[in-house]
Amino acid sequence: MSVFKFTGVVIAAGFSLNAVAAEFSFDRPGAGMGTGITPVGQLAWEQSIPAASYNETVTDGEKQKTVTLNGDMLFRTGLAKDLELQLGWQGPGWIKTKRAGKSVEEDGLGDVSIGIKKAIDLKDDKLSMAVLAEAIIATGNDGFTNEDDIYSLTSAVSYDYSDLVTTSITMRYEAQNSDWAVTAVPTIEYAITDKLSGFSEFVYRKAESQDYEYALGSGVVYALNERTQLDASIGVGLNGNDRDYQAGLGFSYLF
Repeated sequence: MSVFKFTGVVIAAGFSLNAVAAEFSFDRPGAGMGTGITPVGQLAWEQSIPAASYNETVTDGEKQKTVTLNGDMLFRTGLAKDLELQLGWQGPGWIKTKRAGKSVEEDGLGDVSIGIKKAIDLKDDKLSMAVLAEAIIATGNDGFTNEDDIYSLTSAVSYDYSDLVTTSITMRYEAQNSDWAVTAVPTIEYAITDKLSGFSEFVYRKAESQDYEYALGSGVVYALNERTQLDASIGVGLNGNDRDYQAGLGFSYLF
């Protein structure tokens, strides 16, 4: 599993829409998790258009190149002031693999997910925290599924260093078919203009019986208006001799 795609859906520390709700933020792009909660009675739609990845590796002495596209999505709705329901889908996907001069293309549908996210009151104006309990259900087609269900618990703590800079740390613990994995994502967000912000993150992941995985990611977020956000992001894997790149475009809207 790619270090960038450890949740099955794209989640992140998003750009706050303070005019809509003081503690609301979208959860894309990136690999970290935001601490904001969707207001009660409202629905947040977060859509990838699309996410793309490129991997180049050597298998049995032959160079193999793989290009992947998928249109994952996440829906969030507030159940209470500090509680929200999340429904996700990895969406339609397309994979092209080229090896020894031969290309194979596949397409299919990905897994679905359901989660409950709760904000934790730390009694500090600059500190915020949230936890997410999530299940990713392996309902996707062959080649586009995690094969076994994944159950996870994610926590995120965010600190408003100043009006321009916010730092956060996301920790994710997951279990799949009795195997465990842990992921840590420290992130820094910075305001560029009133509507434009950026973020940079480092991703560390260790799965049972697997090598350590590392990656760097960065992106920008543009608040088109009080309810609409556009985003773009890029990332690079830092594992061994493989070439591993990730890029994505997306939009988010609060109904």
